[in-house]
Amino acid sequence: MLDESTLTKGQLRKLNALRKSVGPAIADEAFAKWLQQAVAEPEEDENAKAISDALWDLVEEGKLSIRRGGYVVRRGRGRVIVEPTGD
Repeated sequence: MLDESTLTKGQLRKLNALRKSVGPAIADEAFAKWLQQAVAEPEEDENAKAISDALWDLVEEGKLSIRRGGYVVRRGRGRVIVEPTGD
């Protein structure tokens, strides 16, 4: 059986709509399969992990602070461009 207290508002709406359309028994089974498939963790981006690992030591040493809005990192002609976000 599904633990409805752990579902988000949108997931509850989807479950209730399924129950109204196909009945509770079929809906619970179909929703459980959908939820299991939808919750699969996305693959981790290796480039983002390498950047994070490279900068984390500097953050811990206090040599680098990342402001609240964050930064955009992009490639330029033979260099790396780091700009504050447009917030």
